[in-house]
Amino acid sequence: MKITDVEALHLRIPGIEEIADGTQDVLVVRVHTDNGLVGVGEVTSQSYVCKAIVEAPRSAERRHGLREILLGKEVEDLTALWQHMYYHTNRFGRRGAAIHAISGVDIALWDLLGKSQDRSVCELLGGRKRESIRAYASLLFGDTPETTAQLARESVERGLTAAKFGWGPFGADADNDLRHVQAARECLGNDRDLMVDAGCKWDAETALERAHLLAPLGIRWLEEPLSQDDRQGYATLCPQSPVPIAAGEGDVTSYDFLDLVERGVHVVQPDVAFCGGLTVCAEVSRICEKHQRRCVPHCFSTGINLAASLHWMAATDGDLVEYCLRPSPLMRKLVSNLPPLVDGQVPVPTGAGLGIELDEAIVDEFLVHEN
Repeated sequence: MKITDVEALHLRIPGIEEIADGTQDVLVVRVHTDNGLVGVGEVTSQSYVCKAIVEAPRSAERRHGLREILLGKEVEDLTALWQHMYYHTNRFGRRGAAIHAISGVDIALWDLLGKSQDRSVCELLGGRKRESIRAYASLLFGDTPETTAQLARESVERGLTAAKFGWGPFGADADNDLRHVQAARECLGNDRDLMVDAGCKWDAETALERAHLLAPLGIRWLEEPLSQDDRQGYATLCPQSPVPIAAGEGDVTSYDFLDLVERGVHVVQPDVAFCGGLTVCAEVSRICEKHQRRCVPHCFSTGINLAASLHWMAATDGDLVEYCLRPSPLMRKLVSNLPPLVDGQVPVPTGAGLGIELDEAIVDEFLVHEN
């Protein structure tokens, strides 16, 4: 089964808001083969840039676009294909957008391999250890504590047993931060998990102060309190924090995640559609198992990312997945058989590959056409 084409389809809803919402703009990747099978993946990044990385022509050594790198290759050893893409984008890649683009292609290759063998992706990754994964609601803090409380109530009404709040007004003022988290905790009750995403707002000293402030509210983790590049800050914060520290949604390749673990981060959060794909996530699982760290995927985009994350968690000891509740049609409708919430759990898709189908009408409606 040889690769005959790699498509990069930029989907974008009108009226983009400058908020932390990855459901507004996404790059869908399709990998075509000579036997007619097509694999689907997703990139959660700067779509214009990553589309160019997929479509760039051949150039000097290690400066090629991903399509040119993969044309004619057999879909067999996916680790070897990942390393091939990594090497031949080395002069402009290694980190950043090149790895983000590789993520989408890699997901599509796993989807393809599963379809060609009539096996699900989780079976390819090591076996289906569970049929569903517990979900946590992924929410932005409201403009006021009252709005945050309403969002928490809605997550309870949906049957969710865990919720994470982040971004919005959070991080600028300790008293206001406390009011928001108290409002969320009051509505969730003490029998549901509450996590807080600080959105990279603080230095290590401030983060430690906020961790002590929020600890009595029983938060399960404090996510990305520091700049993603403040590795020494994490090494200082993690052993002193009274609550687990989570990080990793902005990291790529297994090298970055090994560094995070060695700095002491308690909960590691790769984004399958950003970090390098399922090939990288499989290696991150091995790192976390070795170092006894928890691994929970970041997933705030579309049903493609969600399906890939579910398959990854089903093949590991993972017991939690982020479930985006944003109303964007790219989240709600792009995947026609979007894995649903059922009593606080999300079923792992069955069928070959990722086990999902795209709604072509949604693709056509939101496709960005080049001038």
